[in-house]
Amino acid sequence: MKRHIVTQLRSVLIIGIASAAFYYAQAQSVEQDQRMIERIFVQSLSDDSAYDWLRYLTQNIGGRLSGSVQAEQAVAYTYEQLKSLKLDRVEKQPVMVPKWVRGPKEYAYFETEPGKTTNVPVCALGGSIATPGLGIKAEVIEVKGLSGLAELSDEQVKGKIVFFNEPMDPKLIETFSAYGKAGSQRTSGPAAAARKGAVAVIVRSLNLALDDYPHTGVTQYGDLPKKQWIPAAAISTNAAELLSSVLQLNPKTKFYLKQASENRGEVLSHNVIGEIKGSEFPDEIITIGGHLDSWDLGSGAHDDGAGCVQSMGVLALFQQLGYQPKRTIRAVMFMNEENGLKGGMEYAAQAVKKGEKHVMALESDAGGFTPRGFGFTAQDTQWAQIKSWSSLFEPYLIDSFKRGGGGADIGPLAPHYPKMVLAGLKPDSQRYFIHHHAANDTFEHINKRELDLGTAAMASLIYLFDQYGVQP
Repeated sequence: MKRHIVTQLRSVLIIGIASAAFYYAQAQSVEQDQRMIERIFVQSLSDDSAYDWLRYLTQNIGGRLSGSVQAEQAVAYTYEQLKSLKLDRVEKQPVMVPKWVRGPKEYAYFETEPGKTTNVPVCALGGSIATPGLGIKAEVIEVKGLSGLAELSDEQVKGKIVFFNEPMDPKLIETFSAYGKAGSQRTSGPAAAARKGAVAVIVRSLNLALDDYPHTGVTQYGDLPKKQWIPAAAISTNAAELLSSVLQLNPKTKFYLKQASENRGEVLSHNVIGEIKGSEFPDEIITIGGHLDSWDLGSGAHDDGAGCVQSMGVLALFQQLGYQPKRTIRAVMFMNEENGLKGGMEYAAQAVKKGEKHVMALESDAGGFTPRGFGFTAQDTQWAQIKSWSSLFEPYLIDSFKRGGGGADIGPLAPHYPKMVLAGLKPDSQRYFIHHHAANDTFEHINKRELDLGTAAMASLIYLFDQYGVQP
């Protein structure tokens, strides 16, 4: 009996010691992570690299429309900057991209009676065809989104210019939800209107503010025969409000649009890739990135120069801190996110072709504003691990961890790597759509501290995934 009691006591003691050792090791691990993350934030907030890269990208190169000279200048510039970091590998990955050209500045007005006109700010939608050389003028019919168009007969639409005037919903706190809800009228509206016999389309800019900036963005004609394509342009929110009011007073108001945009097929461009090779698990790849192309109206500071320089900045921070990752950390500047996603698709295709093992990917493509947290697409076991890290970000007010997230450019990896984690940096989005795809997406609207906080947040998350891996 005594021997049995002694054995039990010994077992309890062993379990107790083991548990104490486990919790002690866990506490040490948390402290180590806290110290490393603090070092990352201190270094990022003290460094000028990302901000200086973005200044050059936006002010010396400018808007970087896929297939343009400026896009290729951006490829050359970011390639050289990554080379200067003395990484283990820097590469320009070839990719064929569409070349769409806006042409001379667009011109538009509405006419309430012969000779009585009011000019309005417009811009061609990406991928749109041109108007006839002398422009196009027709009566306007206003609809609230695709559902409003569907309620009209072909006879009501035929020969007219369809005015899509569904605003982004101001009641939605999550502005990307508002954008997604109203965005279908821009991407699919022109093709839908063409099928009903419309001669052109104007679309209310996807912008929560009332201002005079028209916001461009891609439109898609889908399987509509090219001979049926019609010109499509965005109109500023102020002008949309004015036109809507005028139409209520005079439904016979006519609209005039002239634009010279054209599609010129595909040309060669590149994704730009830089990586630090892992010391223990070099075959496990963690990708971070943003898209290097931008629309041509502004200089692509928030969309997505910020995401590119933040991704480059993660590698720079690790180099500056002397941190040697266990896994391979790869930064990618994707080409052609805005009007084709060819860069993201090519990157995924090459990864599969080479038999690479991708375990996690993080994208920054929501602007350079103050980071609030991350969105994740992950399995339940992975989510439990990820959620346990949120407290490490609390001191920096970046601890909003939500399920559901990733990015357009890293999305093509997902079907080939079903167990990988996809994540997206989530900055405060309340001001983002004031600048999105518009002429005021410029460097002066970037705050250095906010940009650097985003870089540090990304580097901290990558550090944790690198240290502990991804749950199977």
